[in-house]
Amino acid sequence: MVALGRRLGFGQSLRLAVMGALISAACAAPASAASWLEKAFYLSGPRYEAALPPCGAALGTIQSRFATKEGRFWNSNLQIVDFERVRETAFRPWTESSIPRRYCTVRALVSDGRWRAVHYSIVEDGGMIGWNWGVEWCVVGLDRNWAYNPQCKMARP
Repeated sequence: MVALGRRLGFGQSLRLAVMGALISAACAAPASAASWLEKAFYLSGPRYEAALPPCGAALGTIQSRFATKEGRFWNSNLQIVDFERVRETAFRPWTESSIPRRYCTVRALVSDGRWRAVHYSIVEDGGMIGWNWGVEWCVVGLDRNWAYNPQCKMARP
């Protein structure tokens, strides 16, 4: 082996080979669960309170973001004019350790004169940089980039 223009001795070559083998073995070892020490001090994880606002609290956000999305990205002047039949469809439908979500559905009158279903979830720590709750939403029939396709199914629990 040649390194930096000079020959290595047998001892140095052997040391390099052993170190390479050890590094390879360490990288190839399977990952293990956290030890009690890591759990106690380092991996405490998030502490969710599940203190989410009711379904009606997100309607203003959905209304303004829908108008922005339609105007900015789809060159459309569609807006949500009115809401009716706000109801919760699920609260924390998965395990207690998952991020708390409140799933809701509402009927929205869009400026084209049609009533459309809107499925949305209010997510704890889902707002800007995890500071506040956030909203993920989908208007059935107007999911133009197919983010929640088919028919906004992926926006429901």
